[in-house]
Amino acid sequence: MRHDPILAILADLLGRVDAIAGQQGNVSVPRLRDQIDQIRHVARAFHIDSVEGLAGTLQSTLSLQGAGPLVLSYLDLMREAITVEIAEAQVAAMPVAIKPTPAAAPGVTL
Repeated sequence: MRHDPILAILADLLGRVDAIAGQQGNVSVPRLRDQIDQIRHVARAFHIDSVEGLAGTLQSTLSLQGAGPLVLSYLDLMREAITVEIAEAQVAAMPVAIKPTPAAAPGVTL
């Protein structure tokens, strides 16, 4: 199987989401906003629209309500979106077996 760089990007995004979830309650709102913005930028650069949209919505929520229990819900949604993207990328990276076409019998035209 060939190396697909999108899998590395998705693994990085998943690590970032997990890191934010791990520091919940121990990070300032501006720092949290910055970390979410980095996720949004990476997702935008690689056209991972579901993650970009969730990160943008979470940034808006942080601006309006600050950090609260809702943040973990958004992080869970981002984690789920990333794992769906990983599964799709793995399927796309799988080599496709090419079936040989049967040889025509002598005197038979296809």
